[in-house]
Amino acid sequence: MTPTNVNDHRALRPIEWLLLLLPGTIWGSSFYFIAIALDDVSPGLITPLRIGIGFVTLALFPKSRSSLPAGEWRKVFVLALVWLAIPLTAFPYAELHVSSSVIGMLNGASPVFVALVAIGMLRRLPPTMQQRGLVVGTVGVVLIALPSLGRGSSSVFGVVLVLGALVLYGFALNVAVPLQRRFGALPVLWRAQGIAFLCVLPLGVASWGDSRFTWKAAAAVLVLGVFGTAVAHYIMATLAGRIGSTRASASLYLMPPVSLFLGVVLRGERLDLVSVVGSAITVAGAWLLGRTPVTPTDVRAAAQSSTR
Repeated sequence: MTPTNVNDHRALRPIEWLLLLLPGTIWGSSFYFIAIALDDVSPGLITPLRIGIGFVTLALFPKSRSSLPAGEWRKVFVLALVWLAIPLTAFPYAELHVSSSVIGMLNGASPVFVALVAIGMLRRLPPTMQQRGLVVGTVGVVLIALPSLGRGSSSVFGVVLVLGALVLYGFALNVAVPLQRRFGALPVLWRAQGIAFLCVLPLGVASWGDSRFTWKAAAAVLVLGVFGTAVAHYIMATLAGRIGSTRASASLYLMPPVSLFLGVVLRGERLDLVSVVGSAITVAGAWLLGRTPVTPTDVRAAAQSSTR
């Protein structure tokens, strides 16, 4: 029951199932690549580099340069902040305090935050099934974060950064969908990335002296830019426009297992059982959120709220 998921009543097409698998897999691995980059690159430099690479990647597609009405630039600016500049800056700093696998598990709660933001925009409670999903998802988030919260103020700060980024993601998907449906994903996302790059560039300049070049870090940042920033965001924006923000955010169910595998197996990160259980509970809550289709009343309310 989000302001934009007006297509939740129909079955997914095969291409949409394929698209649904990609963003969560790419973003689930992005925390692993951030951890690799942090070995040599300052967290303040990672974000402008990856956004800049993403911007250049999208510029290779001619449709990116399709015009947008001047009246829509304010929304694009908001999208640049809440979907790119602020969250992508928060994650590298969070990984200084919390493991990549824990951050990936917390990101599995993204559908919960998308739904919470949508509820606020519609200004009324969702159906009973979605209320249950919100409760279950919230319990899962608490369990994931619980071990980190018990390790001192540094870990608490990292968890707070991640949760703040997820709240912004909730706003971002609900802002992106109407824009994508009207103008296409590429023109909106390309401009948002350009604005976001300019916003984070001063932080990157200030952090330049605290970094060093290595091929390993360069490869990690390149993957983050091309796939995590350009390709995954483009697919997610396209998918959200086709099937609605709540069902599109279900792609993020894949983030916890992917980040868990890479963090534990390849990085040797230690995990608490309660966090793993919490991750499974969070995914279950997110799944419950996506089970209730919208009604004609929800569609009308969505149309009204998206024009405010």
